[in-house]
Amino acid sequence: MLLRADIKIAMCLTVALSSGGGAEAEIESDASAMVVVPRTWHVAPGNLRGLPAQAQVPTISEAAAKARPGDTVVIHEGIYRESVMAKTSGTAARPIRFKAAPGEHVVVTGADEIREWRKEPGDGNVFSVRWPHRFVGWSKTGTHPDDDEHRMIGRCEQVFIRGYPLLQVLDRSRLGRGTFFADTDANRLYICPRDNTDLSKEPPLVEASARPVLWRSEGAHIHLRGIRFRYAANMAQQGAAQFEGDHGVVEDCVFESMNSSGATFTAAGLEVRRCLFQENGQLGFGAGRAHGLFLSECIVRNNNVKGFDRGWEAGGNKLALCRNVVLEKCQFVGNRGNGIWFDIGNEKCVVRNCLIADNEDAGIFYEISYKLHAHDNIIINNGFAATPSSWGAAAGISLSSSPGSLIERNLIVGNREGFDFREQYRKTPLIDDEKDRWIWNHDESIRNNVLALNRDAQVGGWFDVDDGRHWPAAMQDAAEKDKGKATRDLATNDTAKDETGAPAGLTLETLAITFENNLYEARPWQNLFQWGVPWKRHKKYTNLNDIQADLKFESEGRATTFKVKDYWARDFRVPAGSPVLTMGCYPQGDVPGVKLGTLPAR
Repeated sequence: MLLRADIKIAMCLTVALSSGGGAEAEIESDASAMVVVPRTWHVAPGNLRGLPAQAQVPTISEAAAKARPGDTVVIHEGIYRESVMAKTSGTAARPIRFKAAPGEHVVVTGADEIREWRKEPGDGNVFSVRWPHRFVGWSKTGTHPDDDEHRMIGRCEQVFIRGYPLLQVLDRSRLGRGTFFADTDANRLYICPRDNTDLSKEPPLVEASARPVLWRSEGAHIHLRGIRFRYAANMAQQGAAQFEGDHGVVEDCVFESMNSSGATFTAAGLEVRRCLFQENGQLGFGAGRAHGLFLSECIVRNNNVKGFDRGWEAGGNKLALCRNVVLEKCQFVGNRGNGIWFDIGNEKCVVRNCLIADNEDAGIFYEISYKLHAHDNIIINNGFAATPSSWGAAAGISLSSSPGSLIERNLIVGNREGFDFREQYRKTPLIDDEKDRWIWNHDESIRNNVLALNRDAQVGGWFDVDDGRHWPAAMQDAAEKDKGKATRDLATNDTAKDETGAPAGLTLETLAITFENNLYEARPWQNLFQWGVPWKRHKKYTNLNDIQADLKFESEGRATTFKVKDYWARDFRVPAGSPVLTMGCYPQGDVPGVKLGTLPAR
């Protein structure tokens, strides 16, 4: 046991010993408590001059096993071919930090370097190596999903030569330049280099993905910074980096070129800042039950490069059963699918001050979820892919059976369609109750937005239902009124139900949908509203007077010219006195990648 005076001396000695970066000691204060001085661990493939040997470890995994609350793990230059499991929790006051050393290039990869190539007989310049890996063991075809469409897309193998990917084939006889074949029955990997290099002589860097998981944070209060993750052999719906511990922080990291998803977030209170999710096979990232997820200043671009089914799970991201998620000041650009996709029972999520551009399907697709607040975003050039079944989801923003949402102060310009409702007969579980229940569009407000120059319509009402709920009561025909008949539950005053339990007796008035104070610009060949699906009763509106008369929308909306400094340069500054300013339709705050503000007077 040490006296208090002795503690001070011991602590000073510890600090002195640790000033060179060594592993600090723990100091005993009395019989029942310890005063713990945080330690710093250094990870490097080789020894680092000037640091104590006891502070150095060769792998991140070893440092993760040693680190305790308050410790810092500094990772130095190198390519780390490992799967890191961070199981120990930090605390709010004493998180465990893993960070790349400033200015040093740190890569955690799922690929192994392969050099011992055997040249195969014949003149095809084919090489092979032993390959014991099988990543989807329960599937006979080695794919997920296990269907013909994904027979190759859904496989997990990846091969890179000098960082360039080879194309996979499913039979050895189909090998040609720039391809590879994984024979999981014979445990061999075959490749044919794109440039016909002879790998038996002086092979270039050839890497093949061997690990499905690169990082897993199981502990709470774990912080990451400055690490580049790549080349995982992860199957669909599985993140290469998995954040399962509450209150983690991920900053300045890169998640790229994974077979499937760059990362998955499945814990509460996670913060993700200034990260890059790019060129992943299926998704930039996924999230499930990640309540309070906060994503700020991130870039999510060019994901779903393998071509997974976009109606299943593909594109920038997909979030399910999450509450109070905030996506702010991010860029979701060029994804092959939806830019932002919330699907299944999400609640009270926010998308604000983001650039959402050039995604092949919807910019924001909020599906069978509750109370989206999308505000102050720039949403341009989305939805132009010819994706099957994308009706009602090829817009800047699409609300698919998602009540209680508020859409305000967004610039929604130059998309295939501007804002869409998508409606079918749908059910969803809740976060706190897994029982499926009916969900439909109602109690939504679309106000103070700019909806301009969207190709097919500024607003699309894609209601694929037979009860005519999207028409005012006076405009419903006899068949629709008959379909909507039901008896209201007087005991609960609940919405009327039909024989299946679906909502019935609905009209546009009872849906309580409002469009108010939006600014529209449509060229003569573009519609303001397309109301109803084309294969059922529908009407196209080209002027606000008809919309106001029929649907009772936009009593104060305006159809006028939307002038900006330079659309193609993403300079959205507007002249002083522009109607978007006087109407309150202009985004508040900054948005990355664009210019906003008022042009100086001439």
